[in-house]
Amino acid sequence: MSKASKKEKPTAAVLKANKAARKKAYFDRMTGYLETYSKVMLISVDNVGAAQLQKTRKQFRGTADVLMGKNTMMRKCMRQFIDRGNKQFQPLMDAIYGNVGLVFTNGDLRHIRNEVTAYRVPAPAKSGVVAPSDVIIPAGPTGLEPTATSFLQALNIPSKIVKGQIELTNAVHLIRKGDKVKPGAAALLQKLKITPFSYGIDVATVYNNGFVYGADLLDLTDRDVLERFARGLSRIAALGLRIGYPTLASVPHSIANAYQNLLAIGIGTEYTFGPVTEIKARIANPGAFVQAPVAQTGGHAAAAAPAAAAAVVEEKEASEEEEMDMDLFG
Repeated sequence: MSKASKKEKPTAAVLKANKAARKKAYFDRMTGYLETYSKVMLISVDNVGAAQLQKTRKQFRGTADVLMGKNTMMRKCMRQFIDRGNKQFQPLMDAIYGNVGLVFTNGDLRHIRNEVTAYRVPAPAKSGVVAPSDVIIPAGPTGLEPTATSFLQALNIPSKIVKGQIELTNAVHLIRKGDKVKPGAAALLQKLKITPFSYGIDVATVYNNGFVYGADLLDLTDRDVLERFARGLSRIAALGLRIGYPTLASVPHSIANAYQNLLAIGIGTEYTFGPVTEIKARIANPGAFVQAPVAQTGGHAAAAAPAAAAAVVEEKEASEEEEMDMDLFG
């Protein structure tokens, strides 16, 4: 082969120019996403293969865009974008650390999060890997030959031999979530042909129009939000009433309590005003406010009339109290 036919190696200047071109293309792409989308999911891609990421890109083509890259590149590009007046992306830049990628979208974050995290691949337990979940081996037959008894004894796993195979006498909590997988545990799971883990894309943090929060908040419904808001409002009102400090939450209760005190004073003294006059009249002559009972037949009509009249008085008083409460708060 002649020297002319040999492919020449690129010079350092060419390599540098190619690197600068790739960097510019990456910056242009990320800047376009930041200008187009207002919602971003930070995805964790530990132990996730390129094929799975490519499948995710195809799945959300048209509704979301996936961007991977070095954190330094992402942060530098985002810093330039923020310096041009886009201060709302500062919390997102601060959240970029670790082996993460970005999913840009304007759609429903909860739906896209569920779709992204749905596809998971089973994987064996490898020595030294941090366990993403607990591993519990149930009691019962293992399929191992009796020669493996010493191996189980070295791991302090109680077992017995039944019908020519080893059985575990109790369930064994072999690996705990967050711990590193030990070589003995990995070897045992391999012997038992158990693949306890599954890996996929995880979403830990979400950016939405200038705010960064945990992805678990996406599971909250409108009812959950209202219940938490009402719970916080009641606590503010209770605190304000306790320390005597008026707040928007406690003022209606303070007014209602004061009004009840005024009614009690008016009923207990000769002082009268507005509703107190009617309440005193009812107390003095309740029969005057009783409506005529419905005509009844039979010998029990006369006996039932006083009870019916008392029930009507109680019902009317309760109705007026409810109307009074609605006037106060409504």
